[in-house]
Amino acid sequence: MEHPGPPRFVAVGDAIELAPRDPDPTETYAWHLRAAPVDSTIELPDDEPVVEFAPDAPGTYELELDASDRRHRLTVRAFPGDLAPAGRGVGASGGSGLSGYQSGSARTSGESGGVSGSGSGTHSEGGGGGRPRLQLHGDVEGTELVVRADPQPHPDSDADRDDVVVEFLVDDRDDVDRDQIAIEGWELRIPTSVVGDRVRVHAVAVEESYSVPDTIEFARETVPDGGDAQGRMVTVPDASAEGQGSEASDADAASDGGHTAADPESATGDAPGDDAAGSDAFEVVRTNDPPAWSTDVTLYEIYVRGFAGPPEDQQADTVFAAIEERLDYLESLGVDCLWLTPVLQNDHAPHGYNITDFFSIAEDLGDREDYEQFVEAAHDHGMKVLFDLVMNHSARDHPFYQDAYRNPDSAYYDWYDWKDDGEPETYFEWEYIANWNFSNLAVRRHLLDAVDTWFEIADGFRCDMAWAVPDSFWRELRDRVKSRDRDFLLLDETIPYIADFHDGMFDMHFDTTLYFTLRQVGRGDEPASAILDAIDQRAEVGFPPHAAFMLYIENHDETRYVVECGDDAAMAAAGALVTLPGVPMLYGGQELGQRGRRDALAWDHAREAFHEHYERLLEVREEIPALGYDGDLKRVDYGTDSDRVVAFERSLDDEAYVCVLNFGESTATVTLDTVSVDPTDAITGESLATDEGLAVDDVAVFPVA
Repeated sequence: MEHPGPPRFVAVGDAIELAPRDPDPTETYAWHLRAAPVDSTIELPDDEPVVEFAPDAPGTYELELDASDRRHRLTVRAFPGDLAPAGRGVGASGGSGLSGYQSGSARTSGESGGVSGSGSGTHSEGGGGGRPRLQLHGDVEGTELVVRADPQPHPDSDADRDDVVVEFLVDDRDDVDRDQIAIEGWELRIPTSVVGDRVRVHAVAVEESYSVPDTIEFARETVPDGGDAQGRMVTVPDASAEGQGSEASDADAASDGGHTAADPESATGDAPGDDAAGSDAFEVVRTNDPPAWSTDVTLYEIYVRGFAGPPEDQQADTVFAAIEERLDYLESLGVDCLWLTPVLQNDHAPHGYNITDFFSIAEDLGDREDYEQFVEAAHDHGMKVLFDLVMNHSARDHPFYQDAYRNPDSAYYDWYDWKDDGEPETYFEWEYIANWNFSNLAVRRHLLDAVDTWFEIADGFRCDMAWAVPDSFWRELRDRVKSRDRDFLLLDETIPYIADFHDGMFDMHFDTTLYFTLRQVGRGDEPASAILDAIDQRAEVGFPPHAAFMLYIENHDETRYVVECGDDAAMAAAGALVTLPGVPMLYGGQELGQRGRRDALAWDHAREAFHEHYERLLEVREEIPALGYDGDLKRVDYGTDSDRVVAFERSLDDEAYVCVLNFGESTATVTLDTVSVDPTDAITGESLATDEGLAVDDVAVFPVA
């Protein structure tokens, strides 16, 4: 599977990194330019396996990669430079020395972060206007595969939706006769008879700039006679695999991921199982949708070397066993997904992000068997487990680095990225790590093998410093894990978030904009209404409608919210986590009123008011589906005498609720001008009605009457 992956969309003036997948470092790879726009004079180095491709003219480029198994073709669509999403060049990931983003792994103690704003897609002096957004929908109609695009102009655009153009590209890896593909406007159709095992269709919407791409996959499956298609497959009469004009191979036949599929009742073909045994069917997959389970959980970050409490108080044989003893508590709290800080062998920095062995569990925590036992116990409690994946760097105590430092003859010298003075490249002058050189295929091979190792005993990866690793690596990693488990979650830590990271890389994103806004509101530096602006910014920077976001107010890198903003604001911020669209994440001890950022949790000194508050909030989120991932958010007109109060509506199907957050120190009276509510608060069960309006202490949820 050495093909470099899906077709790419880019603008003149931007660059993309291209690399062979599943590489063999002992093999030779060479890139060639097969076809280019007439105005292009670009040339590719023919002796480098990993190349930066920067188109110099708009149009379509056909590149070829000579690999050990075959010659692979890759299509790149280059738009004019004035269609480049504003900030896209700045937001590109993976180059050592970029300092525009802060990572969560080693920020200076005591800082709560000062970055605000967004990644690609905002208005700026250097590029086009706001990005449109796109979502694709697939179906099987009779003997045709159909892709329909749903483009939306940028929220601030004056353009008519009908003026948005959609461009489609069919994956170069797939076996399909391209001459038989019909495109009309926002719709693409392919006869099933010209498709092999599968076909993937990629597209972007183009207005003032181009959107984050989306993808639909049609995978041919065999439905046994009388078998159950499970609502995802559509039988196609007389379908055959006579496709031409592609280079699809058996190695590429696995699915890339996603989870949503077409309803067979909506198709005109025969029902699955009606034909003879072994009839062909297609599964329709939206590959960029997050796993269904991931949007319905409460995440909880465990700082592994402190969560269980002071070491001297521990009775368990290992740290994993000590954490396991707290699983009953976490289950009762309402937690159903755990993120553990890194558990691999490291340089003994307690946070664990400076790794010295990517294949071994840290000795002070236990061994692999202990870790597997913990994961199994978490599963028994109905919890998923995320593995903290650190791909950008190794510790300087890593044996490869120790051998390579100031030793150009070392077999590992080219594994690292070096500055001119012989010191390793890094970020923010961190002195204990060294950046990998991703142009070296041996590095990619080493890290992909580590991915394979820990994929087996995890339900997802929390990807550290995602912005500092090349896009091409993340795209390969995603295809690699999703081909084995579509429901495997990929969560990126990127500060600030980048909309393009939802293009075949990640399922869920740290909502960094909301995080910083909640800090500003909590300190009184911004009005509470800025929270709704932060939610709106997701669409404004170009995230597609299917992108998922993790909501948080603190983690192991940040000063505790209660320390920086006080008790009253902390109670309201807790309400924000469960009433705003997204997946709430709690950092261990947050629900206890813990004040130390990385201290051992003071279980015996937990603040009961905090614990009860969080426990009830999580119950309410579970009880009211409108507060969840699928619920809509709408602004409402409200009156109050404090700018520390915000009100908004959440709705799903026929149910709607007005949520009120009060970050102030005293009870706020709120009036609602355009919507009538039942004054009984869903959180406390008490009426909050007064003669003047609704009296809200920190958070309240009112059913719309």
